[in-house]
Amino acid sequence: MGYRYACADFTFPLLPHQNALELIHLMGFDGVDIGLFEDRSHLQPSDVFKNPQRGGEALAESVSRAQIAVADVFLQSDLDFSVKAVNHPDAHIRSGERGQFEKLVEYALAAGSRHITCLPGVHFEGEAYERSYERAVEELLWRVSRAKDAGLVFSVEAHLGSIAETPEQAAQLVRDTDGLTLTLDYTHFTKVGIPDERVRPLIAYASHFHARSAAKGKLQTVLEENTIDYDAVIREMQRTQYKGFIGVEYTWTQWENCNRTDNVSESVSLMKLLKQAEQKSEK
Repeated sequence: MGYRYACADFTFPLLPHQNALELIHLMGFDGVDIGLFEDRSHLQPSDVFKNPQRGGEALAESVSRAQIAVADVFLQSDLDFSVKAVNHPDAHIRSGERGQFEKLVEYALAAGSRHITCLPGVHFEGEAYERSYERAVEELLWRVSRAKDAGLVFSVEAHLGSIAETPEQAAQLVRDTDGLTLTLDYTHFTKVGIPDERVRPLIAYASHFHARSAAKGKLQTVLEENTIDYDAVIREMQRTQYKGFIGVEYTWTQWENCNRTDNVSESVSLMKLLKQAEQKSEK
């Protein structure tokens, strides 16, 4: 039994949402990673969270028509990930983000998802890293508990500029936050020259995975330039009995020059490469 593959809806921002979902099905994917990114994605929290139950049910109907499943729902409340970070020093902002998380849980359940992702927080200038980190752990522990009560798996994506911008920091965050998992994306580390060998141990903590082509200096690129050893990724997933979706996550945005790839061709090609890696590792 092979892995299940998902494609992000925000891979195709120029298409109407239903068309993007149907394209994802036609490309051969099993599921969709839903982005709830304020000011950036088809579906935005300021809209769908007006009535999370109804919004989630509408998404469930859309994915059913497209004959795919919701693999993950990823919330980002502001385009600038520090403005409404989970560990913001302002208690009012933290309280507001807890409210957003409650709505995320309701929305995801109504949509039929069993997995949700958020960002882990940032190190705020003007205070010690340890203080920012302690607040992040406190807030993430609350989210882990809330998600568990609802029957959801909760993860964070360690990324550049976050409280966990190295593999070692990401691993420590998971160890210090009982029940937390990772939505693991090698590309944030690959871009700054961190070798695969330092990232690979994080697969043991992953409940969701983002895959795309990357190289040093390039967060997203074409497959011919990719330096991530996805054969080794698949072998490690099998060794650690990884159970989640593999989300092929190309974006189309000017940020980090991520608008220079043919996302249909690259997504299909990378999924094909990953499935071939599965076959090779099973022999």
